[in-house]
Amino acid sequence: MVLVSDYSSKGWQLLAVEPCTDIALPLPGRTVGKVRVAYALPNSERLFITTDRLSAFDQIVAAIPYKGQVLNQLAAWWFTNTSDIISNHLISVPDHNATIAKSATPLPVEVIVRGVMTGSTSTSIWKQYEQGKREIYGYTFADGIAKNTVLPEAIITPTTKGEAGVHDEPLSCAEVVERGLVDATTWATVQHAALALFARGQEVALRAGLLLADTKYEFGTLPNGEVIVIDEMHTPDSSR
Repeated sequence: MVLVSDYSSKGWQLLAVEPCTDIALPLPGRTVGKVRVAYALPNSERLFITTDRLSAFDQIVAAIPYKGQVLNQLAAWWFTNTSDIISNHLISVPDHNATIAKSATPLPVEVIVRGVMTGSTSTSIWKQYEQGKREIYGYTFADGIAKNTVLPEAIITPTTKGEAGVHDEPLSCAEVVERGLVDATTWATVQHAALALFARGQEVALRAGLLLADTKYEFGTLPNGEVIVIDEMHTPDSSR
């Protein structure tokens, strides 16, 4: 932190804070994502550091002080308060920006749950609907639906996980299994959990006067085959 001004007469201090954009630790297994830096720990655990980087359209566009803390602590709260629905990777939060988690093998599918006809990217249901499509992600939509209309029920719109610089590819739920991305039993577990998590998220949001329009979940498997939620949950980065 860099002290900018000191309003000592009122006991105030105005601080300019440098955002956390990276962290280098003397630990093995370093991996770097769009926002998080991870390291391997003993006992099949991993350390995730959530930085202040802001990612949009597969690019790092800025860094915002304290953003990483918000993401990390929000995700931890949601993991703690949804563990009755499905287990997750959270073990502990030793620092505002840090999470110690179970090491899991990520499923090669991003699980987006949508409750509103909206969106701005090419994979959103609204953009495809606006272009005239009525069969989207395996669902049939009627004519005349306005943008930001609440859907009769939440739907799952999976995508592939594109490599760096490669856009995600829309999939139907059936294609996830047909293409061998996830086996049928695991995918059934994922779909049930995703809809239940989204319902919980909407319920909590509604109590705060908010609407959870859509969100992204990521799932993984432990060595014993158990399916768990990983990455983050209901944060500003993953939700609208």
